[in-house]
Amino acid sequence: MKKGEEIKKYRTNNNLEIEKIIEEYSGYVHKIIRNMAPQCLSAEDIEEIVSDTFFILWKNREKLDDEKPLSPYIAGITKNLVKEKRKVINIHADISDYENSIQDKIKIDMIYENREKIKTIENIVKNMKEEDIFIFNLFYYSSMKLKEIATILNITEFNVKTRLYRIRKKIKKELSKGGYSYEE
Repeated sequence: MKKGEEIKKYRTNNNLEIEKIIEEYSGYVHKIIRNMAPQCLSAEDIEEIVSDTFFILWKNREKLDDEKPLSPYIAGITKNLVKEKRKVINIHADISDYENSIQDKIKIDMIYENREKIKTIENIVKNMKEEDIFIFNLFYYSSMKLKEIATILNITEFNVKTRLYRIRKKIKKELSKGGYSYEE
């Protein structure tokens, strides 16, 4: 079969023949990656993008229009994954990147890796002391200032600042255990 054939040619018993697609389109995916990011991606990053491309295609197999060619779907998925990988490489990873993501659930659903990081952060927060959860929520969700939180809890502003520091430190430590790395 040649590139650009309709998706229905890759279906058997209402299931997508992903192995056949991988065999026929892997070179195409590699070419897209080389054209978009010729030197900034490692061999591991390229292989990750290739496998993620086919995984996302398979995961969304029910949403594909059988009458349309397969190559635009594959190209779109690949381009989005390359753009995301380039952002990750270029952006200094910091906990503040994910503080904003906690509030924006729409973006979290779009990117699997970020969704997993957010779940990890939420689980970490759930297991904290009740007062720490309260401080965390007031600061990050209610956007309250340290002084306001200190007044509400009848503690010093320095105490609030110290607890927030420890909360962030604990979150970073747990994320590191999960395989996420951060530069200080």
